[in-house]
Amino acid sequence: MPDPVVELYTAPPDGFVAARAELVAAAKAAGQADRAKQLGKLRKPTVAAWVVNLLAIRRPELVDQLVELSAALRSAQRQLKGDALRELTRQRREAVGALVKEALALAAKADPGNRAKLPAAEVEATLTAAVSDAEVAEQVRSGRLVRAASYAGFGEVPRPNLRLVTDEQPEPVDEPDTGAGSKRAAEAERAARRRAIERELGAARAAEKSTAKDLEKAGKAETDGAAAVERAEAALQEAERARADADAELGRLRAARKAAERAATQARRRVGDVEAALEALDDDE
Repeated sequence: MPDPVVELYTAPPDGFVAARAELVAAAKAAGQADRAKQLGKLRKPTVAAWVVNLLAIRRPELVDQLVELSAALRSAQRQLKGDALRELTRQRREAVGALVKEALALAAKADPGNRAKLPAAEVEATLTAAVSDAEVAEQVRSGRLVRAASYAGFGEVPRPNLRLVTDEQPEPVDEPDTGAGSKRAAEAERAARRRAIERELGAARAAEKSTAKDLEKAGKAETDGAAAVERAEAALQEAERARADADAELGRLRAARKAAERAATQARRRVGDVEAALEALDDDE
């Protein structure tokens, strides 16, 4: 039997509130008060979170592969090996890109009407965060995300101590080896290359931090908007229930009016019959 909670988090978010209400009502009807309370606390996911949840639930093996890659990437970051880090970073980009494509395809199939509104950037940011942060990875695997995630750091290595180490050797110089002079030139070249790499790394960090802040703001705005929609949907459901009650009461009143009309008609007929009888009696006299 399908897990109703799994179905709740894989269905398009537009129907989340109504579906949750049905689950709560069913649990209460079955005498499961604690379960009804737990179900009532389930939060509606943003569209981006729903897309990631859909991927985690429908294609868990792909998310598992991403988590395995994240462990390898964090290990390379701790060892500070440039070649391994660059290769794993390339693999991460490819893996995240493939997962984003698969997640969007699943979402488009589940909700064809909103294909053009799917937030690909937030889905990509969340999956990238899952690669870099083990806690986010576990949240993604759970299939219970309620909002998109972002990551502004560079793994578990403390950022102030990060230094990129490579296994590359400096390019050979055209001048013959002159001992100490050649060694100083090689060291100067390595230092220059290191400074260039560190400048590039600093710029990349600044850019990522800036975009992460923008993404966080956008995610918060989307969450606030989703909460407003959820409140509006709840108010709409309450209004619909009130209308249904009013319609039922109106039907009852209409039925009562019709019954009263029938009674009045019968009474008028009775009055006519009695008056006719009275006139006939007077004629006999």
